[in-house]
Amino acid sequence: MLKKIILALTCITAMAFADGVGNVNLTKVIKVDRNLSPLAKKCIECHAEKTPGIVADWKSSRHAHASVSCMDCHAVPADSPMAIQKEHPKDSGNHVSILVSPKTCSKCHAKEVEEFQQSGHARGGVQMFAKKGMLELMYHYEGRDHPDLKDSPAATGCVQCHGLEIKLDKAGYPIPGKGWPNYGIGNAYPDGSVGSCKSCHSSHTFDIVEARKPSACASCHLGPDHPNIEIFNNSMHGKIFNTEGNKWKWDSAPDTWDVPDFRAPTCATCHMSGVNDLNTTHNVSVRLKWNLWAPHSKQRTGGFETAAFDYAKDGKLTAGNVLAGNPAGPEAARAEMKQVCKSCHSTKSTDSFFISGDMHVELYNNYHSEAKAMLDDLKAKGLLKADEWSDEFQRIYYHLWHHEGRRMRMGALMGGPDYAHWHGVFEVQQDIRKLKDIYDARIKSGKIE
Repeated sequence: MLKKIILALTCITAMAFADGVGNVNLTKVIKVDRNLSPLAKKCIECHAEKTPGIVADWKSSRHAHASVSCMDCHAVPADSPMAIQKEHPKDSGNHVSILVSPKTCSKCHAKEVEEFQQSGHARGGVQMFAKKGMLELMYHYEGRDHPDLKDSPAATGCVQCHGLEIKLDKAGYPIPGKGWPNYGIGNAYPDGSVGSCKSCHSSHTFDIVEARKPSACASCHLGPDHPNIEIFNNSMHGKIFNTEGNKWKWDSAPDTWDVPDFRAPTCATCHMSGVNDLNTTHNVSVRLKWNLWAPHSKQRTGGFETAAFDYAKDGKLTAGNVLAGNPAGPEAARAEMKQVCKSCHSTKSTDSFFISGDMHVELYNNYHSEAKAMLDDLKAKGLLKADEWSDEFQRIYYHLWHHEGRRMRMGALMGGPDYAHWHGVFEVQQDIRKLKDIYDARIKSGKIE
């Protein structure tokens, strides 16, 4: 009997302790007494009660260790284009913005923000709203030009990954229903800056470990048109990561994260990390030789991306520099990527891999040239419908380059055989046959079926 009483008391005590541990990060009472301003302390103490999840994220972050507070990121001058009009806290004389733009992050992370703005990621939002075809797709074809509902396809879909030009209402809050809040990589802010650090380092932890894992990229780089996470999982790199990635060291300092911290690369390793002789970069385009997303793949000879700088200069939305890459040219980009491979692969092995990958890209271009020639001929002869989405030829052409063709090219250069072949070239060659049949019928009859 005595043993049962002791056991019962032990269980009750353990359960009470467990309850306390489980809530420790969401405590609604927090007392801050260190190198912070009185207003910064007040923000933390008040929001620990109002929004405890945000404060819990912040207190586990490097920012908290370095005494970077809410005020450092959210406080703005009263006349800032980002400012909420009402003082916050009330009668404090202080103004805040609900938005934190790259310009704010650049106060401490100037190099990272500049590199980001030189990358293709920076044009993600502005280019979408600079293209007539994308606007028609989002608002006319998908949104049906509905007076109240036409924004929903962009707001719930495209903008969530690409970003948008954020407009504020008279009170200083983002206009609802347009796509905010989002984690879009290329948001354009009222202060003229472009980007979104929190796309990869979710707020308010801004964790380097999170950004180094494939899941940081997977929320946008997936699906039929750019299945990068699926291709990664199909590759040997993905197989090794999925087997043992939970045991790797993810929190090494920038420029030091290299083998043996990991045994296979992730997205961040190849495109951003300071491996071997490389420095860490936030320009994800600088190690890319080819433009693999375009209808026809060209080598990246355009230097740095320009969209963010154009927007900062005069607020202009542009399609950006579609051939942005390494300013020293595509071979320099490839040489940098090979530096990543060098940690685990011989030079012959790496060279042979890229020879095969480049051949597959050029084979895709061969298919696309044939498809484009048929498209141009039909257009010249008036044998295409004005509505491309009701025209079978144009629908197949779109899927050839935007879906199957991207899978073929990305699968080849990411080591994903199923996407290089079955989801790629096999379907591309099927598309070409369908296009030829439609083309021949229209040329012969002089009519659209």
